[in-house]
Amino acid sequence: MDIRRPSNAAHLASPSFRLAAFDQDFLLGDSMRGVRFQLEYAKAEENLRTWGVRSTIVVFGSARVREDGPGRHPDWYAQARAFGAIASRRGGALTVNGGVRDNVIATGGGPGIMEAANRGASDVGAPSIGFNITLPHEQEPNPYSTPDLTFRFHYFAMRKMHLAMRANALVVFPGGFGTLDELFEILTLRQTGKAPPLPIVLFDKAYWQSVVKFDALLEHGMVSADDRKLVNFAENAEDIWTTLVDKGLVVPTPEEHLR
Repeated sequence: MDIRRPSNAAHLASPSFRLAAFDQDFLLGDSMRGVRFQLEYAKAEENLRTWGVRSTIVVFGSARVREDGPGRHPDWYAQARAFGAIASRRGGALTVNGGVRDNVIATGGGPGIMEAANRGASDVGAPSIGFNITLPHEQEPNPYSTPDLTFRFHYFAMRKMHLAMRANALVVFPGGFGTLDELFEILTLRQTGKAPPLPIVLFDKAYWQSVVKFDALLEHGMVSADDRKLVNFAENAEDIWTTLVDKGLVVPTPEEHLR
């Protein structure tokens, strides 16, 4: 009589037997989308807290701008780099008293204006953040954001949330569809009171007035006078910093860090 025990090889090989945490087919399935959202939030949040990042200055702008590019590209790049250095030196990114850092430069992590702002922070030895996004034409992180603070997201929504949730200020250099999307995301959050007060400065007034008719929105009753006041302009890196401070940017003193 054959009394051999039946084989369980098929059971061991079955996807259903895999530990859920190691089952990529399951984790990447439709039903786990909410869990993936949570993972993208938690991973970046944990590293930001480890580095003591309490607040950021978010810098948006085109990935297509080059240091040696055509037209005004070199000036835009240079001013974004200079601003990254000024903000990092004066805003609290270099301060580690009490284990916190404020006004840390945060960008989308890619090339162009993003690279320039991260590079300015790196020039003065300050940490900076790169919130990269997975795209069909893969975006690689620029070499100037801090490696431990360089993240990659699948979901634009979670990336935008991390860009907005610690923002003390927003600085927007010339850009295209993506830059406009990010700018109006923050403007809408401010207009509706979903984000706390924060200064918003657009670099190169001539560029922005040629692209977006902010005053026309007011004239046609599409925004209020207070909404229109959310948008400020600046023409150089020092002017950006001065405008941010004049419009309420909080720059903690060493004493405040020690509380």
